[in-house]
Amino acid sequence: MADNKVIVVGGGAAGMIAAISAQRAGANVTILERNPRVGKKILATGNGRCNFTNINTDINCYNGNNPEFVRGALSAFTVNDTIRFFERLGIEHKVEDMGKVFPMSDQASSILDVLLYEINDKKINVVCNCHVTDIAKKGNKFSVSAEKGENYTANSVIIAAGGKAMPSTGSDGNGYDLAKKLGHRITNIFPALVQIMLEGSFFKRIEGVKFVGTAEIIHNNKSVAKDRGDILFGNYGVSGPPILQISRKAGELHQAGKEAYIKITIMDMPEEGLRNILNRRFEELQSKPLDFSFVGFINKRLIPVILLEAGIENIKKLVSELSEKEKENIIRILTDWRMKIRGTKSWPSAQVTAGGVDTKDIDENSMESKLVKGLFFAGEIIDIDGQCGGFNLQWAWSSGYIAGKNAALRRIS
Repeated sequence: MADNKVIVVGGGAAGMIAAISAQRAGANVTILERNPRVGKKILATGNGRCNFTNINTDINCYNGNNPEFVRGALSAFTVNDTIRFFERLGIEHKVEDMGKVFPMSDQASSILDVLLYEINDKKINVVCNCHVTDIAKKGNKFSVSAEKGENYTANSVIIAAGGKAMPSTGSDGNGYDLAKKLGHRITNIFPALVQIMLEGSFFKRIEGVKFVGTAEIIHNNKSVAKDRGDILFGNYGVSGPPILQISRKAGELHQAGKEAYIKITIMDMPEEGLRNILNRRFEELQSKPLDFSFVGFINKRLIPVILLEAGIENIKKLVSELSEKEKENIIRILTDWRMKIRGTKSWPSAQVTAGGVDTKDIDENSMESKLVKGLFFAGEIIDIDGQCGGFNLQWAWSSGYIAGKNAALRRIS
């Protein structure tokens, strides 16, 4: 099997574990990475702490045209397998809120360091500053060409070149071009785990305001995505963990040209309970200006915007002058504030790519192409994307590990 040469295109999370897996299964492995170094994107994950998996991982954590596709890889290389894999490399782990798993060092660099040590220790060949431009199958061999004229041959090739998210890490969609040349279809791609841009002229006034609330995507008057947590206003719209979680649906609807709204719930309580609180405040603060009557109840910078959104032009008028209709409008904005979605931020802001190489043409149990024998795929390049919280890295580890193992074990006749 030492004569079985495997080339891995892309030295990110999926590419590195694919290379290690292939080497352990007996292959002669080379990683071709377009950046000056491998693993650049890993350093940015989990705010530099790298939540490298999640103990709550299951099929419901993934999106794509066929989320069921993840079942094979996640069963073959599980969350526990991932934790054990990194433990053997030296990573002690800890589990935090919502099942997120972090290295005990709280450093993403620890994950990269141990992967690099293993790659070097096992003498896996790494070629950096190598931009692959073409992959061709010639008989039972692959010919891999790079931008500077380099050429490599292999028995099997694993494309783990990532998507288009975070192009500063080298992800520019080049892998899709390589896959297309080999006959693979690419589904519609768009940014995911990304900030949502909204219509409105007031965002600059509340930029930086953060609060705990609920965010929902509304399409055809139905809630199609929902999450709760820290919501942050930007000068373009909204951000924060719950926004990133529901952004895929916003992007999907926007890409399809369908009208959608975001519903923000600032006061997550029954309307009647909120009404009672406000009526008591209005009764006790009748002689005070309306805007000042909300100090101590909601963020000070939100007050004028919320009152104007409720249709109250004179926000300085006395509380005693407030009409019943205006009171109800305030309650509506605090519990059901809707703003039209005008899109999402672009690739530099996105954490992951939605869409990719069509899973119909990939064997879910081996990650091998159904169109080109000996060609494998791993990670973000495939039409699978996970929720925020370690699920995308688990997909990278699972798909990469089995792609590497099967690429190494594939016997060329």
